[in-house]
Amino acid sequence: MTVKNMTFMIDRLGADCAPLQYVRELTENGLAAIETLPSKTGEIAWDVEWKRYALEKIYKLSVIDTGVGMTGPEMVEYINKLSSSVHLQTAATNYGVGAKIAAAPRNKAGLIYLSWKDGVGSMVHLWRDPDADVYGLRQFHRGEEFDYWTYVGDEVKPPQITDHGTMVVLMGNDIGDDTMRPPEGTPMPSRWILRYLNSRYFQFPEGLTVKAREGWELPQGDSHNFLRTVTGMRPWLDQSSEASGTVDLTNATARWWILKADLDVDSGHYTPLGHAAALYQDELYETATGKSGASRLQSFGLIFGYQRVVIYVEPRNAIENEVTPNTARTSLLMNGEPLPWTEWAGEFRDRLPEPIVRLMEEVGGKAASSDHRQSIRERLKLILDLFKISRYRPATNGSITMDDDSAMTGGKPKELGGAKKDGTGEGGGRGGRAGDIYSLFLASRGIPGEEFELPMDPDRKWVNAADGTRIPPDMEDRAAKYLPAQNLLLINADFRIFTDMITRWTDRYEDRPGVRTTVEQVVREWFEQQLVEAILGGHSLRGSREWTVQDLETLWSQESLTAVVLPRYHIDYNIKRVLGSKLGAAPDRTRAAS
Repeated sequence: MTVKNMTFMIDRLGADCAPLQYVRELTENGLAAIETLPSKTGEIAWDVEWKRYALEKIYKLSVIDTGVGMTGPEMVEYINKLSSSVHLQTAATNYGVGAKIAAAPRNKAGLIYLSWKDGVGSMVHLWRDPDADVYGLRQFHRGEEFDYWTYVGDEVKPPQITDHGTMVVLMGNDIGDDTMRPPEGTPMPSRWILRYLNSRYFQFPEGLTVKAREGWELPQGDSHNFLRTVTGMRPWLDQSSEASGTVDLTNATARWWILKADLDVDSGHYTPLGHAAALYQDELYETATGKSGASRLQSFGLIFGYQRVVIYVEPRNAIENEVTPNTARTSLLMNGEPLPWTEWAGEFRDRLPEPIVRLMEEVGGKAASSDHRQSIRERLKLILDLFKISRYRPATNGSITMDDDSAMTGGKPKELGGAKKDGTGEGGGRGGRAGDIYSLFLASRGIPGEEFELPMDPDRKWVNAADGTRIPPDMEDRAAKYLPAQNLLLINADFRIFTDMITRWTDRYEDRPGVRTTVEQVVREWFEQQLVEAILGGHSLRGSREWTVQDLETLWSQESLTAVVLPRYHIDYNIKRVLGSKLGAAPDRTRAAS
């Protein structure tokens, strides 16, 4: 089997790679080359190719390893074939496609490999031929003939290499490109390789050192222009944490750290605090930071204090539980499926380590617990039947009989008096409670059953940035966040819709001292009721044919909950009525002005 259009295939596979994936792939090549040595010790350095810079004054990124090295013919064999590698290829280790796929499409001007083996230097140039528009090795005029490799002198040998090792120079898409400049949007551009490798690797093998250049635009010899050692996350986490441990999960182990409260994180050398990732073969995959990190950690039960917690889940590889990276090395698969984050989160919540529980209690104690539950519940009693979520389930001694369709609410009702329908006919539009009326009528024939109710009234807490119960950018300029697994509603006290309403009524009663606290409680109560009703209304749709789990996630998203509180006419009316009973009628500004 061959590939008809290899250029298209390489470009397409390269598009699936993360922008900095080539840094990982070329580092892995260096690690494998060093582990081939009997001592299994050596160095990898990401640096400027200083010899070239001295001649052209253009910064070109290079990666140097002190591994076993390659001869010219070996480089032709392993670099000019897509799925070819000097190392063992398996689904769990090496594919032989990484560096070529991740780096070549981003360096059409080429990757220049200079390698020394047994003291002899050789060179190949992998590029995209601009005339033929194909990837391959550039030809060199060597002696009387052309070949795809040539010898190279020690004048270009980097100082790390003695008689064996390899240097790869990244040329970019144009010969004049500065390849020390990171892709647009890369974090910490002044030390981007250090940051990427630290956040990508958990730890490096003993006896192997990885370094990355920073301050390269400063004069050589300047103390800030140097190679800094890359450690990976584990040494830093172990050094920077006040507590750590593991939790055993199904087919996985969760490692956790609570980082010190006074930790200095301004250097940017490591992944920001409050994140979660999958750990596999000392590499980190699917790292969630920022908003996604907060959401993942909260799904693991860390409602408060998550910004000081790091969780890495390490799946266990076994015959019945095969773990493999995808081809682009951007995510992990377990038996060909995405990792079971939801199941792991539920197990971790059930087994929360005591230090994490204490941290949450310390931070969560500052959150304002809602004291409006009783008054909201009393009002909602008037319309409780609209929120009552009934299901009919089989029960041997049940007092009612039910049709086997009645175990699911919603959907389209079946026609009365006719044969049993599949729910797709013209029967009366979407279901919900209206559809329930017919699908839940007691059947004259059926199986025993009983009615039961699901407790759905959510817990709720008001959080804000000032006391640390909300960490920006989490919920920034959003009204609320709902965590279904914990049935918890977190309401953003900093949201401008709430604060504007509080200011509006505080100003109306500006002649009454200390009125702001009363106004704040009334305003929060009525907005809280709006949000609670939205949650309860969503639960009434659960289990219907037309509302999937994904649909409910959208319904309860931060954006949707924000939309819930945007209509303010009726809320403002109720706030006015309640404040009038508590504080008396607000002064008439129009009359006062006249």
